[in-house]
Amino acid sequence: MALAVFGFLLVGLSQTMRFGVRAWQSEDRMSKGKTDLASVDWTLRMVLENLAPSEDAVHPSMTGTNATLSGITRLPIPDTALTETPVEAALAVSGDRLVLRWRPYMHGEWLGAPPPPRETELMPGVARLAIAYWRRTGGWTSSWQDPTLPALIRLRLTFAGDNPPRWPDIVVTPELSPP
Repeated sequence: MALAVFGFLLVGLSQTMRFGVRAWQSEDRMSKGKTDLASVDWTLRMVLENLAPSEDAVHPSMTGTNATLSGITRLPIPDTALTETPVEAALAVSGDRLVLRWRPYMHGEWLGAPPPPRETELMPGVARLAIAYWRRTGGWTSSWQDPTLPALIRLRLTFAGDNPPRWPDIVVTPELSPP
């Protein structure tokens, strides 16, 4: 009798182990090559929320097309103990990667050549970045070169691959004060 009960326990335990291993392999296969979407979302929102309006009525501090955006924003920089520092930043897709290019912002003219921008990969496997800008008079536009900031900025990421993750649009209101 004890051997029969022990046999049933072993069968049940082996089935539980098999289920656990299959679930683990399935999760590993599904997450292979994926980046933590929450941290990328947080970074993109920080870049857009901290955009600064131009101090000059003629030259824009932010310019954008339907696939790229560049402007002056504040980011936590590793060399400065992660304090938010004004930087010139640009978002774009390079190859199949979403990248952030940035360098320190100088509130004047560089004496000599400015340092080359650093490039940080935010996410691999991105097929397309679509950016839209909401005019204060209403309506979305696909480019921006105005000294004032748009009322809203919308980012839409399209991922590459056979089974790409679905990600909702990111819609952000830029900050309304200079850095």
